[in-house]
Amino acid sequence: MAEAYIVDAVRTAGGRRGGRLAGVHPVDLGAATLDAIADRNDFDASAIEDVITGCVMQGGEQSGDVGRNAVLASKLPDSIPSVSIDRQCGSSQQAIQFAAQGVMSGTQDMVLAHGIESMTRVPMGSTFKLFKDAGLGTNKSERLEEAYPGVQFSQFMGAEMIVKKYGFSREQLDEFALESHQKAIKAVESGAFDNEIVPIEIETAEGKELHKVDEGIRFDASMESIGGVKVLQEGGAITAANASQICDGSSAVLVCSEQALKDHGLTPRARIVNLTVTAGDPVIMLEEPLFATDRALERAGMKIGDIDLYEVNEAFAPVPLAWLKHVGAERAKLNVRGGAIALGHPLGASGSKLMATLLNALEQSGGKYGLQTMCEGGGQANVTIIERLG
Repeated sequence: MAEAYIVDAVRTAGGRRGGRLAGVHPVDLGAATLDAIADRNDFDASAIEDVITGCVMQGGEQSGDVGRNAVLASKLPDSIPSVSIDRQCGSSQQAIQFAAQGVMSGTQDMVLAHGIESMTRVPMGSTFKLFKDAGLGTNKSERLEEAYPGVQFSQFMGAEMIVKKYGFSREQLDEFALESHQKAIKAVESGAFDNEIVPIEIETAEGKELHKVDEGIRFDASMESIGGVKVLQEGGAITAANASQICDGSSAVLVCSEQALKDHGLTPRARIVNLTVTAGDPVIMLEEPLFATDRALERAGMKIGDIDLYEVNEAFAPVPLAWLKHVGAERAKLNVRGGAIALGHPLGASGSKLMATLLNALEQSGGKYGLQTMCEGGGQANVTIIERLG
């Protein structure tokens, strides 16, 4: 089977809800990372055979195949097709995996994996709520109700279930949240994000500026400030401070075959080692990365000790903590630049966003192997293992 290589990976700096990216249409936000891939790499962009775009809330400004609209708004030729996909929070990680599968199958040579989500302009749950409020029904059918009678599929409830199952305290969750901010602060101050972030021009009260620092980072975060945030449900441990932040953002990853590297004189930054996706309990929902990682490592013939860095999406603090406990991984190798608690979780854009961060962190640390995983709605999870080259 042919190999698939990552040539480049970029992301925007995250914008808080109603924050610095609120004035940017998601199509234009998506176009910016497509443009960056073309600008940063010397190749004929018309050779791109597809753009696979992850987006969760595909309604309003993100409707009508948002990925195709981003291509049309970008510098890329109109001849490049695009498809928009939804695997919930793992949408653009799945985009990477679909891109790699196209290359590994020999049917394509150059594919862009991409992600878009403006959680300010197309709020989380809005596509569900608008249809429900209009009397057009919900996504729970009669047969689904029979299979799961009275069950409310909720990530918040799933997170609380993980807290109880693994015996985490509120203090442990808050400590993890503080670490996320501290690592993100260090990354900003050291310039660790500079190579992955695409600056976005925005309008402010003072005039035009470039947005290039993740807006969600709390530079004054402390255990006191995090611990002072109210729990989301009585008797629970999850708060807005130890969960991922609502975020606006875009990201993109260029995946190529060996032939494309030769044809265009491109230098690969990483090789894709393993692609895994699994599904399990849709009620506890967020636990699946644990078991997906087991399967990915087994299929790759690897052990967790072979992996130098891991990116486990911080949808809620108990998810990466449970992952560490189950897999037996080293905490010092986890989310070394901070995670979604500090940097934000722009739903459909998070998968390729994490890949940009993982790839750069491997290069900066000299690590060889990286593993990325993401908990997803419906009890699903993606795992991608990469090998840094060069």
